[in-house]
Order: sequence, then C-alpha cells, then structure tokens
Amino acid sequence: MIGPALAAILHSPSLQVSTAQLGYIAGLLIILLIAALALVLLLRKSMRGKSGHEQQHWAEEKPNVENPSSFVTASMQGVIEKLRAQEKELARLHLLAQQRAQESERLTEEVTRNMPTGLLLVSATGTISSANPAAESALGIRSLRYRSYKEVLGADSALALMLEACLRGGQTFHRVEIEHMAPEGDARRLGVTMSPIRRQANSPPRPAGAPAPDPPAASSRTVTGALCLMSDLTELTALQKQMQWKENLAALGEMSAGIAHEFKNALATISGYAQMIRSESKPGEVRDSAERILDQTRALTHVVTEFLRFAKPLELSYETVAMPAVVERVADDLREAVPECEVTCAGRFEELPGDEALLRQALLNLARNGAEAAKGSGIAPRISISGSIEELAGKKWQRISVADNGPGIPENELPKIFLPFYTTKSNGTGLGLAVVQKVALQHGGSIEARNRPGAGAEFFLWLPLRQELSPSLFPSPAAHI
Repeated sequence: MIGPALAAILHSPSLQVSTAQLGYIAGLLIILLIAALALVLLLRKSMRGKSGHEQQHWAEEKPNVENPSSFVTASMQGVIEKLRAQEKELARLHLLAQQRAQESERLTEEVTRNMPTGLLLVSATGTISSANPAAESALGIRSLRYRSYKEVLGADSALALMLEACLRGGQTFHRVEIEHMAPEGDARRLGVTMSPIRRQANSPPRPAGAPAPDPPAASSRTVTGALCLMSDLTELTALQKQMQWKENLAALGEMSAGIAHEFKNALATISGYAQMIRSESKPGEVRDSAERILDQTRALTHVVTEFLRFAKPLELSYETVAMPAVVERVADDLREAVPECEVTCAGRFEELPGDEALLRQALLNLARNGAEAAKGSGIAPRISISGSIEELAGKKWQRISVADNGPGIPENELPKIFLPFYTTKSNGTGLGLAVVQKVALQHGGSIEARNRPGAGAEFFLWLPLRQELSPSLFPSPAAHI
C-alpha cells in the first residue's frame, strides 16, 4: 500500500524534478518514511492503552496515520518549519557576529588613530594601506594612504630603502635611528622598528593519525606586507646635544681659570724679553727675530682672550631687546667692516628678552663669517638676514636666518663647525661659531646650519619670545649640528 502511494507521489505532476535532484529527494523521502512508520507504531501502541473516547479524541486531533501520503506531507511541513526556524536563528547569529566585528574594527581604528607612535602598513606591492596621524606628523606628510611609499618618501631615502629590504628580503629592523628630510626641508631624526608580515604557504592535507608537522620556517612563508613603527626623536636628540654642550662648557670653564693664568704669565714674560731685545738691538736679523716673537705672542694672547670669553660663564643682562633695531645695527656694522658686501634685511622681527650686546655679537659673527667665505672665494659677497615667528610645541620662537652666497660648507665638516677651535681659516681661532652657539644656548635657543640648494650656507638662530624658568625643548628644523 505504501509503495504505490509513494510511486504516485513521485510521479505526481506537482512534484516533477530533474534527474540530478531525484536521488536526493528519494533519499530524503525514504528517511522521512522510516521515521513516519516508527511514529505510527508508537502511536498504535499508545492508543491501545486508552479508552475509546480518548482514542476517538486523539483521532480527531492527530493526522490520519493510516494515510501515509498525507502523513509524509505533514512531516515534511514540520521539517520545513524547523529549517525555517533554524535559518532565522542563523541569520540572527550572523547579524550579531557582524555587529561584533564592526565594533572590534572601530575599536582598532580608535586605538591606531590615538596611539602616540607612528604606524605604517605597506602592502607587498608597495602601497601604503594604513597610516595613523602620528606617522603623518613624524614624516611631515599628509594623506599617506593608498600611495606608493617610493613616491611619498623618495626612492633613495633611508626609510624607503628599509621598506624595500623588508618587503623583498624579509629583513627585520629593531630601533634603528635614521635621518628623514620632510617636504618643507627640515631634517628629522626618527626611531624605526620594522618587521615583515608573512603568510604561510598552503600545505598538503595531513593524513589521519599522522603527527603534526613542525612550524614552517620564516623563509618558507610569503611576505605580504611590512609593519613599520616610528617615533620622532628630533627634540630628544636636540636635548641630548644641548646637555652635551653644556657639560663641555662646564668642563672648559673649570680648567680655563688655571691654564689662562699660566698662559698669560708666560706670554707676558716672553713679550717683555722680546721688547727688550728689540729695543737694544740694531736693525738686522736679531731685531727682526724679536719682532716676530712679539707678533706670535700677540696672536697667542688673542687666542687666550677668545678662549676665556668662550669658556667663562656668560653674565646675561636680561632686558627687552628690540630685534629690528639689532638687525639694522648688525647690517650697518657689516657694511662698515666689509664695504663691498651687499646686505639685505627682510621678514618679521619682534621684541624678546635677552642680552642685546651678546645677541648683536652672535648675529655679527654669523654675517661676517658668510661675507668672508664669499669674499675668499672671489665672489662679491651678499648677505641676507630674514626673520619669522614660528610656533612649535606650544611656544613662540623668533627664527633669524643668515644666508650667504659663498661656496657653502663641505658636508663632512657640517657636524664639526660648532666645535671649539675647529676652523678652516689659516688665521682663525675656531671659536667664533662656538661663541654663537653658547650665546644661543644661554638664551634658551639653538643655532643650526645647512647648505642652501643653490649655493652658499644658511644659519638659523632660534630664540624664545618668552623666557621660562625651565625652558622647553628647542626645535631643530634643519639639524646639522
């Protein structure tokens, strides 16, 4: 009876299916049929123990189990209802998982955006896929995402070469300090940690019962990108140099008092004997030798005097200094000392606290050095003094630029030009720029130098517009000190 009914159902026009689906439907129906038969047996066994009235009531509420076709249809409808309920539950769980993933993604973005360390994610193709504000601030470049790192950083820059080695060779770098040149032209010191992002290559399936393989070596995994963390160490480096210079000045000051006294006594004795010999000798070789001795003692006396001026602590006479008047005074003094020099002044200068005499001396030393460098190269000297007001780290600064048209400073000598007694002039003492740096440090500022793109050198003198008891870090926009 069940067989013909099942055949009738399968050949019914309303249940026509394709050949590919027939086997699946037949298997499902067989399973449902077995379950229905088992249920019929259980129902019959249960109904034997009930009264006739209860059996009649049961027969009115339950489907007709004697009709297998209707019973199978009802069972299939029950299964469909359960599947629909499970589908709704799966949809709810899927929506909940999506909401959790979106919340996790938002949290990750917030953490990345607010972290103080710069973060760069670079894909294997060289495209910057992610960059936080700290990275843009450290590099001095905005809108880094979806751009090539070679285009943004320059193919020959130190950071670009590190990224190339990380992406192509899988190299890892830990706490490496590099120089980075921002688009505005200021040099920055960056601390960089970089590691490759690797993906394990697909491995063949492991047979059942086989031991787990060893973790794959790093060389066998594909590099899919690079993770770069960076910190701007420019201010920290400037502070370290400032402290080092102050320690050197303190050490020189301690020993200068003793050696200066001995030098002056010896020079005075030598000069006295040389004057006696010159006065008592007739014109000739002896008198000429005495004259040369006197010349050398004068030169040594000048060196000792300059050294004492550099080594002894400066006694600053703080007052309100009108920088426009100071700059004009420096320009007039330079025109008087070097008549053939062309001097121009431009920009913005404001009043600031400091020692007017020392600031004027520092600016005049810078301007005169530039004019002498150009004149010594056979070039008509031109000096440009310009000023601007900058705000860095919540503090306002007076920046004064002194530029010349000379031959510039050799790159290997740039880090040494502020060292005491370092000079390239035959008659120089090597203390002029050292004194300028000391004046800048005593005023809570800094002095920096660089070569101009065209020709000549340019010095930057940074002075705070307001003195503080504990001066904050001074900026180093063109640090080559």
